[in-house]
Amino acid sequence: MQTETKMQVSYKNYWYIACQSHELKANQALQRIVLDEWIALFRDEEGKPVAFQDRCPHRNFKLSQGHVKDGLLQCPYHGWVFDKNAQVVAIPSESKNFKPLKSRCAKRFDVLEQDDFIYVRLESHPDIQSGPFRMPHYREPGYRTQRLFNVFKNNVTNCAENYVDVPHTVFVHDKIFRVSRDEKVDATVTRKNGTVKVDYRNETDNMGWFSFFLNPKKEKIIHIDYFHVPNITSVEYIFSPGKEFYITSHSTPVNDQLTHVYTDLTYRFGIFTPFAGPIVRYQGQSVIDQDIEVLDTQMEVIHKYGERFSNSTADIVHVLIESLRNAIAKGQNPAELGEQQHDFEFWI
Repeated sequence: MQTETKMQVSYKNYWYIACQSHELKANQALQRIVLDEWIALFRDEEGKPVAFQDRCPHRNFKLSQGHVKDGLLQCPYHGWVFDKNAQVVAIPSESKNFKPLKSRCAKRFDVLEQDDFIYVRLESHPDIQSGPFRMPHYREPGYRTQRLFNVFKNNVTNCAENYVDVPHTVFVHDKIFRVSRDEKVDATVTRKNGTVKVDYRNETDNMGWFSFFLNPKKEKIIHIDYFHVPNITSVEYIFSPGKEFYITSHSTPVNDQLTHVYTDLTYRFGIFTPFAGPIVRYQGQSVIDQDIEVLDTQMEVIHKYGERFSNSTADIVHVLIESLRNAIAKGQNPAELGEQQHDFEFWI
């Protein structure tokens, strides 16, 4: 009796942001790289996004350098024309003698548009069927969002771990984000269904320059961090009724050493919401600029000495994130890993 072989899971089975919606204009092709795969993007006659491998099957030219007209993409080398289904629909050198052949086609990737992003998926898997992560409260009434894009010379794992790493904030972001007070923080971390969730307790007003505004009464805040496989971090702060702040980062792997990061800073500050945009953007980008420097330097050290880490108590969060990403690297479905929960404490 033959045993059915289960299809291995891959990083290619997940959705990644290729670009922002406004970057993909009508009648224009665009190149992006995801997981070292070259991708040519364009919009069809209905304005919907299309994604091909950035390779013309005729003589191996970049389709992203081609021309788009009426939703059709033409290779600039010999003029082969492709429709949204990646089929060749015209070859100038064959003129009226052209006959469509299914064997003459480009490689097509899954693509969709959501929350003003263009997402691509390189390969499908029967057990990985969820769509792209929804950006929290994006375009909801009462909320505003500042959207940032940054490039990190590091991999997705190290980037994601940095975004939910609380202890580093008092050193890298001193005064901007937090101040070292030697205050105890209790936390519970849970790994379940491909997500790592961290509930922090005992935090009040250690929020940097704007603590007086965000939490003037110094009441305990709600602070929850999430990591969703394979590349999403979402940080939630609820300071008081009507004051909320969400930091959501989607890390798109260009390759093993380069990551494009799209960050949404979504907030609700009551009557101050319409006016907070410039400050939120400046503050957020200032923090990210510091993290870029740290993560770029970290990768320099890794190149020199290899990726070997020693852990403190608070690094249980990183260990669980790595367990999910390592499962994918081994071909396993991370959602099938057993549930774990740990209480821990640290001081900042």
